[in-house]
Amino acid sequence: MAKKKSSHLELVLIQLISDVLEKSNNEALNYKQISAKLNITDAASRDTILDVLKEQSKKGVFLEPEKGKFKLKDLKTFLTGKVDMTADGSAFVIPDDEFEKDIFVSARKLHNALHGDKVKVYIYAKKSGRKNEGEVVEIITRAKTDFIGVIRISDRYAFVNIDDRKMLHDIFVPLSDINGATNGQKVQVTITEWPEGAKNPIGRIINILGTQGENNTEMNAILAQYGFPLSFPAEVENEANSIPEQVSDAEIKGRKDFRDTVTFTIDPADAKDFDDAISFKTLENGNYEIGVHIADVSHYVQPNSYLDKEAYSRATSVYLVDRVIPMLPERLSNGVCSLRPNEDKLCFAAVFELNDKADIITEWFGRTVIHSDRRFSYEEAQEVIENKAGDYAAEILKLNELAYILRDKKFKNGAISFESTEVKFHLDENGKPIGVYVKERKDAHKLIEDFMLLANKKVAEFIAKKGKGKEKYTFVYRSHDSPNLENLNTFALFAARFGYKINTKSDKEIAKSLNYLMEDVEGKKEQNVLTQLAIRSMAKAIYTTKKTSHYGLAFDHYTHFTSPIRRYPDVMVHRLLAAYLNNEKSANEEEYEVAASHSSAMEKRAADAERASIKYKQAEYLEENVGNLFAGIISGVTEWGMYVELTANKCEGMIRLRDITDDFYVLDEKNYCIVGQRKHKKYQLGDEVMVKVKKVDLSKRQIDFSLIQQ
Repeated sequence: MAKKKSSHLELVLIQLISDVLEKSNNEALNYKQISAKLNITDAASRDTILDVLKEQSKKGVFLEPEKGKFKLKDLKTFLTGKVDMTADGSAFVIPDDEFEKDIFVSARKLHNALHGDKVKVYIYAKKSGRKNEGEVVEIITRAKTDFIGVIRISDRYAFVNIDDRKMLHDIFVPLSDINGATNGQKVQVTITEWPEGAKNPIGRIINILGTQGENNTEMNAILAQYGFPLSFPAEVENEANSIPEQVSDAEIKGRKDFRDTVTFTIDPADAKDFDDAISFKTLENGNYEIGVHIADVSHYVQPNSYLDKEAYSRATSVYLVDRVIPMLPERLSNGVCSLRPNEDKLCFAAVFELNDKADIITEWFGRTVIHSDRRFSYEEAQEVIENKAGDYAAEILKLNELAYILRDKKFKNGAISFESTEVKFHLDENGKPIGVYVKERKDAHKLIEDFMLLANKKVAEFIAKKGKGKEKYTFVYRSHDSPNLENLNTFALFAARFGYKINTKSDKEIAKSLNYLMEDVEGKKEQNVLTQLAIRSMAKAIYTTKKTSHYGLAFDHYTHFTSPIRRYPDVMVHRLLAAYLNNEKSANEEEYEVAASHSSAMEKRAADAERASIKYKQAEYLEENVGNLFAGIISGVTEWGMYVELTANKCEGMIRLRDITDDFYVLDEKNYCIVGQRKHKKYQLGDEVMVKVKKVDLSKRQIDFSLIQQ
């Protein structure tokens, strides 16, 4: 044990010496100069520095260009990167420098680093034909210190068994720090210390989530796992409660008044936060004035207020299977800001004059006041479209007609239509799933989407064209890069197996052939697999201040303007647009880029939490079906198994390779399949298979299938 500790201490000294030499532009220094820069004055420690310099010079870490003077042989002896943990306890460190290869770190050389941590790693001299190997010498930042798990209490101590599969250590909790938790409860634990050489970290319980397996407990556990708070701080609630519901006459006077114009909202049947409304008026010249009115959140949420800081921190509302965790307290999200019918409401609007060909004749952006005449659910609006009758039928039918034209223009211009299946659950009064269905997107959904896209696009264009070069105005855009050609070619090869051709000659051809595929594949067994793979081959959309295009929508400029109740970037967009309409100077780009980057990260985290809640409900639903047979389609392959999505209910589980006993199967990554080594039987992505539900682990949200071989 002592040898291991001294070895690690030596590595830390090598790192400190290397930092000194790197900061001196790798100028050769003697051991006294290095000691001085490290504030080391005692003779024994200086001698240790000299010993390390001489020893590591023999090993090729340092050079001795002249007697007694040393410099680094290679500035890349140390790299920083992120830890990616594997199931066996070893890890790969993915370097910050994307041109560097991943570094393998064995479990005993991680020195308490955990999945996602940013670390500094020492790279060993590479042996011929071997991958890069290294050892963690410093944990720069922890990815997280709070974990969710089940507490096990004995007479003398307690442990928390962590749910997260990437966290391979139980957390030891002294009985003095269990804070009222009882054996078997689901809890949130925070790591307080991890002594060098100790097998397990030490922590204390900070939140008791409840009884394992109960719906509320499990949903709250998912929120806590992804770092979303379960309630609002008192000062945030107090600030929200102090905002008056009534709109003052003085405020109305400074706005364009649309209260006498026909206005309505179209939202999901169970929605409570209505952040967009559409106004419609036929003009004397036969054209149509269409207003996209968005809740004026920035009027109520002022910069640096408690509400603003909390909204920034959360950055988004989170939509779990059975609940919404709003970005803003309910007083605002479902009350003051929500565009409820028969109430005067403050909005920020994009108002367009369109002709019968959906050409934009004029556009106007500014603050409005509205009085919504009707709240439609999507189903009610769809009924009006299909029956051509009902409340505001003339307005809805004309809007639908114009939306079709806008959509057609968008696709002709190179936009891509991804229609992936969205799984929904029928839940009983206890939140238990009693049925699974796939949500349908009809004309009413698309109508709203097309007018929201129009507003987002035109607001972005308005600012982007306002100033160029050094005169450009800081703004928050929604950017989507064109796909990586290598990823797309791999997808094209796979799609070809189903008879679909992807033309990768140009962005427009890619979009055209992907749209043909999406149209062709609709309703077929392979729809979800192909759609998900196509989406994975695309770049991810992000928020940024860079004036870049949106590839998926084929827009030169795009932003998020239409959902400020549930997205913080939209609040920033409203503030910036208001400032520029008032002829104020450009905002600080660096500050907004940091906020945009934070919003992108939180958006991903919210999507992960949503997926986790779906996985939990799928596992809960199939728990009642252990032993039953289902038809499915292979939706993913990995080195340890293949994922299968059940055709009937879209639940996804895994068949582990070790459980397929007729051969020894290995992954063929390039061809998206697993192959038997003796009989050469293939199981390929998209293949239909019969499976039996073998096991369900609710705490890990895992479903295991057995393959029924035919």
